[in-house]
Amino acid sequence: MNKVMTRTQHHPAAHPGTRPPTRRDPRRDTRRPGGAPPRARRTPTPHPAPAPAPTPPASALRPAAPAALAPPRVPPQTPRRPVPQPRPTDVFADRLLAVLSGQRPVHSMLRHTVGRAYDDLAHLAETGPLRSLGARPVVRDVGYYVPRPGAFEAFARIGTGDRLRAMAFRLELGRDHRWRCTAVELDGPRRPHPEAD
Repeated sequence: MNKVMTRTQHHPAAHPGTRPPTRRDPRRDTRRPGGAPPRARRTPTPHPAPAPAPTPPASALRPAAPAALAPPRVPPQTPRRPVPQPRPTDVFADRLLAVLSGQRPVHSMLRHTVGRAYDDLAHLAETGPLRSLGARPVVRDVGYYVPRPGAFEAFARIGTGDRLRAMAFRLELGRDHRWRCTAVELDGPRRPHPEAD
């Protein structure tokens, strides 16, 4: 009896005149003698991981500041000489000139004058002897005399363009340790004072 093989008809990949596909046993390697199973692939032995490097401090992670942004080196402190304070005669010469030249109002000297000095200053400021249309008047020089402790008698040379004028004033130290002007005069005739009551 002849047996007909019909298996190839059921496999679409089979072509007429070729061998039908055979099944392979994946556990056996027919290329090796005795059909020994294939050797297992060698996997590399894992090496122990290197120890992590110590973490640097946070200050080391910051970028270095450029020299322009770095704080300047402070040299050792040397004792500084105190800044000289202006003498009261210089301060009052500037204040009186500002009033007599119209740069400040007369009442700005109200708390810096005592007695008739305010009235004399107001009278001088009304006439405007140092108001000039040309150069602004400046104090050129200040001199003083100390008749007693706590008092100055001062004079100032005022330059108005090419002309020099003279101003005299007296300062006295009050109980509150503040200097006040007690008299002021400008070159020219003196203003007559009424007799004291």
